[in-house]
Amino acid sequence: MAARFLSFFILASFLALASLHGAHAVEYVVENRAPNTPGGIRFTNELGLDYTQQTMGTATDFIWNLFAQTTPADRRDVPRVSLFVEDIDGIAFSSNDEIHVAAKYIEGIQGDIKTDFNGVLYHEMTHSWQWNGQGQAPVGLIEGIADFVRLKADYVPNGWAKPGEGQRWDEGYSVTARFLDYCNDLQQGFVAALNKKMRDGYSDNFFQELLGKTVDQLWTDYKAKYAKQ
Repeated sequence: MAARFLSFFILASFLALASLHGAHAVEYVVENRAPNTPGGIRFTNELGLDYTQQTMGTATDFIWNLFAQTTPADRRDVPRVSLFVEDIDGIAFSSNDEIHVAAKYIEGIQGDIKTDFNGVLYHEMTHSWQWNGQGQAPVGLIEGIADFVRLKADYVPNGWAKPGEGQRWDEGYSVTARFLDYCNDLQQGFVAALNKKMRDGYSDNFFQELLGKTVDQLWTDYKAKYAKQ
């Protein structure tokens, strides 16, 4: 009985299940799989399961609002999003609505841990809710949209590309995020409309359909705007 209780206590300490996000019925699962590493210990002490689950829910609301996904029919059908803190290299990655965060990354966060962690979390959560053109969209665009969400949530870290930097519009991450922000300024709601179009497929023509210019012309205009500053 004691052993069973101890096992239950350990499981409850590192695994949080059945956190339903209001009426949306999204379950958020958080598990610290590296509890004895420096990063895992820091996660437990400075972030924790409850905070991470709450932030996943807050990120979901933010993304749905930014993407203008006001009804379940507008969104991907994702009943559960899981986050695992693991002893892996890198920072984080998402696959099949599972977010894998490196304990070493958490260990090395400088400054405010929640601000840095939240930025990564918002990026990775976006991958669970965005459309990817049935796999046809450029990877750089997918990652750029995720960083666009991070940008609009005001979680921009040091080292990001500045507006106007980059070699290609689909370079990805902060370069593409900055470009998408420029496009979104041309027409508010552009990124939401682009994401919606990507539900069933992808074409570069989406940019022209929404903004009246080819994506290459938009990139040229974008670069020219910041070259003058």
